[in-house]
Amino acid sequence: MRFIFVHGTGVRRERFDDLFRWIRGGLDERFPDADVAPCYWGDIFGSSLSAGGASVPGVATTRGADDPGETEAAEWVLLLTDPFCELRVLSALGSVDDGLGMPGVQSVGERVADSIRKVPRDLSSDSFDADELTVLLQDTNVIEGYSAALDALMDSDEFRDACAAAHDDFAAAELTTAASRAIVALLLSGAGESVVCTGDERDRMVDLLSSRIGGTARGPVLRASGVLVKLGLRWAPQSVLDRKRGEFTSAGASAVGDILRYQARGGPLRDHLAELIGQSPEPPVVIGHSLGGIALVDALALAAVRQQPLSVRLLVTVGSQAPFLHELGALAGLPPGATLPPGFPRWLNIYDRRDVLSYLAGPVFSGDPRVSDHEVHSRQPFPISHSAYWKLGAVYDRIGEALQ
Repeated sequence: MRFIFVHGTGVRRERFDDLFRWIRGGLDERFPDADVAPCYWGDIFGSSLSAGGASVPGVATTRGADDPGETEAAEWVLLLTDPFCELRVLSALGSVDDGLGMPGVQSVGERVADSIRKVPRDLSSDSFDADELTVLLQDTNVIEGYSAALDALMDSDEFRDACAAAHDDFAAAELTTAASRAIVALLLSGAGESVVCTGDERDRMVDLLSSRIGGTARGPVLRASGVLVKLGLRWAPQSVLDRKRGEFTSAGASAVGDILRYQARGGPLRDHLAELIGQSPEPPVVIGHSLGGIALVDALALAAVRQQPLSVRLLVTVGSQAPFLHELGALAGLPPGATLPPGFPRWLNIYDRRDVLSYLAGPVFSGDPRVSDHEVHSRQPFPISHSAYWKLGAVYDRIGEALQ
C-alpha cells in the first residue's frame, strides 16, 4: 500500500523531516509493508520575501528606545484596556490633607465631581453653531457613547475614590485631566472598530473635556502616568513592536505567505500533486495537512470536473481548512456551493476542535456518503493542537479503519 504525505503552510525542510518521521512511524506500526512517500513542496512552491523584506517598515531602520511616542502609546494601551486605571492609581497615591478644610465647604474632589455632573449630556452635531468638541466627537464616530461615558465615570468607584483622595488645587487639576482621559478612553474602547481617530484628535478631546470641566488645557503631568508608563512599556511597548516587526514578518512570511501564494498561484502545486499521484504504481492514500489538504481537494476536484479523475484509494485531510474555504467560495477546484463531482475519491476529514484551523467537511457536503469526519483530542491548546495530530494513535487507527 502506498501513502503520500503533503505538508501544510509554513513548513520547510527541517520541520518537514521531523513531521514525516512521526507520520512514517505511525503508519509503519499499522501498515508494516506500506510505502510512505513524502511530498515536500515548501522550497519550490512556497513563499519567500523576494526583496528581503524591504516592504516592511523597520527592517532597514529602527526607532530608538527614547522614542517620545512610546510612552504615550504605552499609556493609552492601558487606558483603552482599563479606562479607570489612572483614577485607580491616583486614589492610591492620594494627596496630603492639610487639615484646613472647613465643615460644610465643598471639598476639592467634590468640586470636580460637581463640575462633571453639570456638563451637558445632549450634543447635536446638526446645529449650525455646534462647538468644537461636538464636531470632533462626531468626526471620530464616538458621539453616540458620550452621555453613557460621562455617566459611567460618575458611577465608578474609581472616580469616587480619586475624588476623596484629592485635597488641593494641584490634585484637582490632576483629577480633572485623569477624568477627561478616562472619558475619552471609554469612548474609544466602546466604539470598537467604528472609531476613526488620530492621536491629535484624541488629545484634543481630552483638552476640550478638561476645559469644559473647569481645568486647563492638557492639564498637569499626572503622577499616575509615571506608574502606568512603566507598566505599559513592560506590557506592550510600541517601539519594541516596531523594532521586532521585521523579525516577526520574516519569521511568519512562510506561514501566511504560503496561503496567499497558493490562493493566487496554486496551479503549479496542484499540477505537481496530480503528477505525483499519476506516477504512483497503485492508487495511493493521499494525506494532506492544513494547506496540503486544501491543495489535494482542489487537485482531485479539478481532475474529476475535467473528467480525468485521479486514481486515489482514500483522501485524508488533517487539520484542514478546505471545507471552510468551500463555504466561502474560495476553493479553486469547486465553484461556490457545488457538490463533489463524480470521480472524487472517498474523503476522511480528521479534526480537533481545539485546533481553530480545522473544520468539518460532512455538513458542508451533506448527504455525500464519500465524506466522513472524525474527531481526535490532542488535549493541547492552539497552535500546538494544529501539529499534534501526528503523535495521536487515533489518527492512524482511523485511517486504518477507513481502509478496511
